[in-house]
Amino acid sequence: MTISIRSLRDGKLRHSAKIHSFDELLVDVPEAFGGGGSAPDPHDYFDVSLGACKAITARMYAQRKGWALDAVSVVVTRDERDERKGVYRLDVAMTFHGVDDPERLARLEEISDKCPIHRLMTTSRVEITTRTVVDA
Repeated sequence: MTISIRSLRDGKLRHSAKIHSFDELLVDVPEAFGGGGSAPDPHDYFDVSLGACKAITARMYAQRKGWALDAVSVVVTRDERDERKGVYRLDVAMTFHGVDDPERLARLEEISDKCPIHRLMTTSRVEITTRTVVDA
């Protein structure tokens, strides 16, 4: 899978990201860091990936089990104060609407911790290769 990112020519730090045939996503940084604050920043997309993956995984599990689950709400709160020291904290508060059985709630939370993005963020070794391509 390929994601394309391109600087927008607005004199700021805003970029456009294109994923497959989906609408473009805008990425910016807060004004305090020289951006326009006009779109989510890269950290926001990192955090939303976790929250969305956990919600999707819980819903898929509930569907597979035939459990009633009206909706999933997720609030991800970032604590980045120690990021420069190598610690990036995310608090994830999940609400499983329409579920009142404590055992099912616990199981849905447990399953959400096994979503691919949670595992990627916490147990995987990520290898990144960066290379420069000459502009034709």
